Amino acid sequence: MTKLANHVTIGELARRSGVATSALRYYERLGLLSSERTAGGQRRYARAMLRRVAFVRAAQTVGLSLGEVRAALARLPDERTPSKADWNKVSAPWIRRIDERIAELQRLRATLNSCVGCGCLSLRTCGLSNPDDTAATRGAGARWLLGDSPPR
Repeated sequence: MTKLANHVTIGELARRSGVATSALRYYERLGLLSSERTAGGQRRYARAMLRRVAFVRAAQTVGLSLGEVRAALARLPDERTPSKADWNKVSAPWIRRIDERIAELQRLRATLNSCVGCGCLSLRTCGLSNPDDTAATRGAGARWLLGDSPPR
């Protein structure tokens, strides 16, 4: 079995994480990642940064901003590789957020399924029709798809 290197180049980190090198540099500027420099000025990332990149991507998928990600990562230990308990502690607050997104997506699926299959063939009775932009008074976004009821 080959021994894995303790540090990887930015290209290797990008290849293994699936994140563009430009994004990795941006994450580093924001303090989400750290690297060491070689004598020639090239970045070298500790292998543990792969886990951090995965964490950042998962957090973004949940809907966290990069600022929220930075705050979460600041709660992890610097002196050692984070344990499962460390990661659980940091990610636990996301459970409610994930549940809310799941509920939102289920409402959207139900609305789309009923709309596609309703056969109403009439914009007058369609729950997605928004003549004269009346939904705008209720806030931004596709209000009927977000759960507001259209006027009848």
